[in-house]
Amino acid sequence: MGVYPIAEAIEKANDLGFDLVEISPNADPPVCKIIDYKKFLYEQKKREKAMKAKATKVIVKEIRFGPNTDDHDYEFKKKHAEKFLKDGAKLKAYVFFKGRSIVYKDKGEILLLRLAQELEDYGKVEQMPRLEGKRMTMFIAPKTKK
Repeated sequence: MGVYPIAEAIEKANDLGFDLVEISPNADPPVCKIIDYKKFLYEQKKREKAMKAKATKVIVKEIRFGPNTDDHDYEFKKKHAEKFLKDGAKLKAYVFFKGRSIVYKDKGEILLLRLAQELEDYGKVEQMPRLEGKRMTMFIAPKTKK
């Protein structure tokens, strides 16, 4: 291989039965290779697929509370939240205010902050409780294992 003018490179690629592929168009002069283009595309797709398989997928689990959720229901849902965080999933805990229950938004915030405090061994708060329409939402990310 070597450095050839464009016309000569195209001719050489045709003689060999391959394609002239521009690898780096921004370089000066542009970098081209004589390769089988279909094989090049196949290997590129294969590499992308392998990279995609290695990428971690983020799972978000949701837990819904009401502003007046009683202790038994709270404990039951907290156990599920612990399990989700132990399994490595993010947790989206929210309090849904129906009808006029929006007047209890302070109760909802207290409930979510209590949950965050009790789950601090399993995860850390990614987003503090925030009111969005009729929902007060909080995100908790699992603690990474060392």
